[in-house]
Amino acid sequence: MSNQAQQLPPGWIAEWNAEHQRYVFIESATGRAQWELPGEGPNPEEGHNMMPPAEFASPPQPHSTSAAHTKRRQYALGASPQFADAGVAPGGQLFTPGLAADGQPPYFAPPDLSQGYPHPQPSYGQQHALQPPYTGSQPVAQVADQFSQMAIHGQRPFSLVTTNLIGMLADPRELSQTSPEIRLPPNASISPNPSANADPSYMRSTLNAVPATSALLNKSKLPFALVLTPHRSLKEGDETIPVVSDTVIARCRRCRSYINPYVQFIDGGNRWKCCMCNMSNEVPQLFDWDQEKNQPADRWARSELNYAAVDFVAPTEYMVRPPQPPVYTFLIDVSHAAVQSGMVATATRTILESLDRLPNRDDRTKIAIICFDVALHFFSISPGSTESSMLVVSDLDDVFLPKPNDLLVNLTESRAGLEALLARIPEMFQESHAIGSALGPALQAAFKLTTAIGCKIIVLTASLPSLGAGALKNREDPKILGTISVDMFLFSPSYTDVATLNHLPHYTSGQTYYYPAFSAARPIGFEGIIRVRASKGLRMSSFHGNFFVRSTDLLSMPSIPIDQSYVIEVQIDDSLTAPFAVFQTAVLYTSCEGERRIRVITLALPTTNNLSELYASGDEIAIATFLSTKAVERTLTHKLEDARDAITNKLVDILGTYKSSMTASGRGASAQLAIADNMKLLPILSLGLLKHVGLRQSAQIPPDLRAYAQALLSTLPSQQLIPYIHPSFYSLHTMPPEVGTIGEQGVIMPTPLPLTSERLERHGLYLIEDGQTIFLWVGRDAVPQLVMDVFNLPSYAELRGGKATLPLLENSFSQRVNAVIAKTREMRRGVYRPYLSWALSALIQDRADQAPSYAQYLTQLKDRVNAATS
Repeated sequence: MSNQAQQLPPGWIAEWNAEHQRYVFIESATGRAQWELPGEGPNPEEGHNMMPPAEFASPPQPHSTSAAHTKRRQYALGASPQFADAGVAPGGQLFTPGLAADGQPPYFAPPDLSQGYPHPQPSYGQQHALQPPYTGSQPVAQVADQFSQMAIHGQRPFSLVTTNLIGMLADPRELSQTSPEIRLPPNASISPNPSANADPSYMRSTLNAVPATSALLNKSKLPFALVLTPHRSLKEGDETIPVVSDTVIARCRRCRSYINPYVQFIDGGNRWKCCMCNMSNEVPQLFDWDQEKNQPADRWARSELNYAAVDFVAPTEYMVRPPQPPVYTFLIDVSHAAVQSGMVATATRTILESLDRLPNRDDRTKIAIICFDVALHFFSISPGSTESSMLVVSDLDDVFLPKPNDLLVNLTESRAGLEALLARIPEMFQESHAIGSALGPALQAAFKLTTAIGCKIIVLTASLPSLGAGALKNREDPKILGTISVDMFLFSPSYTDVATLNHLPHYTSGQTYYYPAFSAARPIGFEGIIRVRASKGLRMSSFHGNFFVRSTDLLSMPSIPIDQSYVIEVQIDDSLTAPFAVFQTAVLYTSCEGERRIRVITLALPTTNNLSELYASGDEIAIATFLSTKAVERTLTHKLEDARDAITNKLVDILGTYKSSMTASGRGASAQLAIADNMKLLPILSLGLLKHVGLRQSAQIPPDLRAYAQALLSTLPSQQLIPYIHPSFYSLHTMPPEVGTIGEQGVIMPTPLPLTSERLERHGLYLIEDGQTIFLWVGRDAVPQLVMDVFNLPSYAELRGGKATLPLLENSFSQRVNAVIAKTREMRRGVYRPYLSWALSALIQDRADQAPSYAQYLTQLKDRVNAATS
């Protein structure tokens, strides 16, 4: 090695790694390493490849001290290997960890909200500036010179582009564009994997650059919060979260953060430095060992070092007892109103069809069924039998369980009896004339039945709770919290007091589903707790969503449903000096299969002292989600008008500060309304909130419908919330011939239109959908052939409004329309199908009732901003 080392630049040595069949070049002074392919070598001074001496063209001989090295594999300070198949671009150019092949930071794209929309084009009728790509791309050699700096000035700045909102038509296609990219400093991550930072569908921030001081954040008037959806549904093509099953979990001794792609390895790889608190921790002995193959493993291939979101299989020390079996208790309203509406028959049939989809991998799942009207109806089922007996309890003041040991049955052992019972329940109560609902006592009975092990209570009711204790009262009992989770399915054709009933799902981390005027297997986690950690100087200050706060920063969740979001506000307590900050969400839960797991999601964001970079990093989707949650929360303590004013006031604050700080007009009146280009759709999203059924000013909105809408506004994840407040609007009668056919990305979708009635034609066919409901609007002058091709009716006069199933006919137009509708349902992750009655209210750019049009709203904002900055 002496002759070989002499041909390297001073201070560098080379060592052959037999496992990866390549040389490791190590700078002896700093421990910085560069992994190379056989036949290639580095120029440490230049930072790029050069041809190595001839001696390096083949591996060392067996007698070489390097080849005979048997000690624990050493890793250089803060470095990661460059793999042959992932680290070298065509032609041999190296990737830099955390950089793409062109030397630019990796692009972390959030999910495509439109699922097949055409590529966004400049806005309708106007060419306006989109944020240009960064043009300061540097060769890898130049980037390498900056590796040692690792400071804020070593990263590429955000490009701030200002847009004038006045006269700009909001292009709905731009809602599907990505949020501002996360521009981390070079080598921030030890992995080149683009999945090393959190996907926005799991965890996103209102700001993609963290202000270094609270003063900078306060000056910007921008909100700083995280939007979490730790368990979201996956559709075809989505990447699943990797599972670390060897139970080797490395955590910081001080802050208890989990090891992730943003730590540093020190002391020859024997220790790792926490990216949150800088504590030095020992690497677990089995971290580099493959327990299945019983041989050394490649550290750099471990999922927790390459992926921002991972599931750890928890060892026994994470459990106070073995995981409880999944338990489901169905409470079915069998009052006269519920039976007559068809809800009882539909509910029992759906439960019956869903038995195979309930989690029951180890045959431990238990089920109970309780029916209620003016009394409680329990059912005792004998294992292995198809027979069941009904036990009626009419004492609603002192609820008791008639046969405590026989009401909760094993799904596998009592399958035949459950199926027979579910088939008979509609017949049992078909002649019922009971008027009244003992929902409160039924909930008390379910709690008594399952309090020892916890359960998921699923309520299916179609009438106002009116009998017994707990009816129409806030049942926020601290003794129940943390053990029971309640889902509400509300089918009533009349007033049900959704606002009050929603308290149960809210505090037990359940969900509410509302089906007004109803007419005739989702994965879930149990026993969950959530904690969010952040880099030193950052603190989680407020929590919003369906859960119970057990301590100052620990969220208790008896169940963790999919596609439910939580908003957490962040406070800056101390100035940040590091070049980037890290947030980490840890969810300890029991999976459907009864396995205790820890889901860890890590998000790294650069820090900045620059106000323009802060504005350029604003994520309008996350900010709209934050405003939605805060507005709904405000309705609980203030008037609806105050909630609407809070949205507009926040927008005025942001626009006013932006005008005075970032534009030439500064103080005084201006004909323009300026905002950062990356937040140009925030005003129309805010207007969508103001006009939404959950918040808008109207005396025509039933209280139950408004309460349900508010429940969705405060819990929907961003990918469902945005279409809920800014619906999609398609013209079907003018769609090109390829729309509705299969393309490279699946069904080709129409181009979305601006949400204004100006686009409606009297002879047209339009589709409006808000992620919850799909409307077809047919113009009065629609030609008979269109009506026949789509609805199989002779003319417009034969059409009837209301809910309907669209027929699939033997013509290409019908098949294409059905394909578009099917794709629309597929691309929404939600499971809701409620009925709404205001289709045209989705056209939020129009003036409606006392709410302004979009143009009028922008003018109002401009006037208020001018007044505030004059």
